[in-house]
Amino acid sequence: MEASFEFEVEERKTTGTRAARRLRREMKIPAVLYGGGEAPVQLLLGKNQVDKNLQQEAVYSHILTLKLPGSKVVQAILKEVQRHPSKEAVLHLDFQRVKADEAIHVRVPLHFMGEDKSVGVKKGGIVVRNMTDVEVSCLPGNLPEFIEVDLTNVDIGETIHLSDLKVPEGVTIIEAHEEGQDPAVVMIQAPISEQQLEASLGEGEEEPGEGAGPEEEEE
Repeated sequence: MEASFEFEVEERKTTGTRAARRLRREMKIPAVLYGGGEAPVQLLLGKNQVDKNLQQEAVYSHILTLKLPGSKVVQAILKEVQRHPSKEAVLHLDFQRVKADEAIHVRVPLHFMGEDKSVGVKKGGIVVRNMTDVEVSCLPGNLPEFIEVDLTNVDIGETIHLSDLKVPEGVTIIEAHEEGQDPAVVMIQAPISEQQLEASLGEGEEEPGEGAGPEEEEE
């Protein structure tokens, strides 16, 4: 069953750092809604519904429904979440309006599949992930919840690049279409032997030089 997300929102009348702190004490999260050729709107959301929705990975790659006062409904994507640097508390949300006929740019998570069946993993190889998500461009109706990365047939020493990923029709991975760019998404490295591990650990050790030893005490 495909996930869906709704946020009950109200318009925010006050702005500024002091007002935002007061609102957060009242269990309200300030936010802004922009884009779609309309003026930005300052919003307020209940902390509990924000925390509940943000626990789900899919909220970052879905079209969201914002229910504003007066029975007004807006379709949007979540563009940014500002959090407290040490407490992980949500401080502010940025939403962007979407239109059915206008392409959007969204970061979509990568789901790595078939790792336990991977040819390379069965030989003792180590999976090294270089990416956890990618930025895509598509119409709102084509937005995928995630993109699969199949490791089943990947052997030791092999790499999956952005250009190797299969995406739904109408979806473009932005980085893969930048000139000269095709970064590695995931690779399977050969296992490290005990000898290699010992050698790597010993690289930082220096042998004492000739004549090295305790300094002689001056007479």
